[in-house]
Amino acid sequence: MQFGQYAPARRTIVHLSDTHLLAGNAPLGGRYDTEANLMRTLARVEQLTADGAVRPDALVFTGDLTDLGEPGAYARLRELVEPVAARIGAPVVWVAGNHDERPELRRDLLGLPAGQEPVTGVWDLGGLRLIALDTSVPGWHHGEIDAAQREWLRAQLEAPAPLGTILALHHPPLPSHVPVFDILELRDQPALAEVLAGSDVRAILAGHLHYSMSGTFAGIPVSVASASCYTMDVALPPTRVNGMDAGQTFHLVHVYDETVTHTVVPVDADDAAAFFGPEWYDRIARMTREQRLELFSRKPPRG
Repeated sequence: MQFGQYAPARRTIVHLSDTHLLAGNAPLGGRYDTEANLMRTLARVEQLTADGAVRPDALVFTGDLTDLGEPGAYARLRELVEPVAARIGAPVVWVAGNHDERPELRRDLLGLPAGQEPVTGVWDLGGLRLIALDTSVPGWHHGEIDAAQREWLRAQLEAPAPLGTILALHHPPLPSHVPVFDILELRDQPALAEVLAGSDVRAILAGHLHYSMSGTFAGIPVSVASASCYTMDVALPPTRVNGMDAGQTFHLVHVYDETVTHTVVPVDADDAAAFFGPEWYDRIARMTREQRLELFSRKPPRG
């Protein structure tokens, strides 16, 4: 349906982040049931797609897939996510985070030889190019993209894609108002900006912060998805921000010809009102533009 000036989105991506699974479903930090929280999140994703209204072109997980890089945690992550992806018909893009371990991620999640090589990849989503970068640094929690990976990225971007490119990485190239995250920031950001200058990159997807945030980097919109495991209570003063088992969300990324939007989807929801529905839209679709405006846009006379 097109009722306004924009045609429907060309592509849709479900952007999730920071699952932090532990082997044997050990409670994260002694309090967070990361497996149960992920299952609730995945159930909400399937709810979105149940009637075919949302057809994701990919599920993108932007890092910290496990908390300790345990083989059993990666195996359990596959068991939980892959059946959902198969049912909704979307490929899964796994991005490495600072809590992940490259050898185990490569072997136990991707089925590749174990090694310390960066976990990168390129996907063609019907003309939309999705590139996964690896900002993890073995043995450390801050982020980096070394010269070799930057040159690899430059080569991928030499030719534009029909619908442009979206980058997915873990550490966002943005400042945080929470001071602790600046210790663990993505380093040497100007070098990445130089690679992206003049490219067809339309959006950057990231995680790491455990709260939703957006900004721009090198003129490119950056969208940070919150975590499925636990979120940060950013209503507190910055030096007192800590985790809470509430407010989990993920993002719906809609790629239009003119722009890319990022919609925050709450995992928990109340019973929705029933005013709008397929019958209402079917009736509206049969009207002229002027009739739709008269019915739905005109305000009633003021007394």
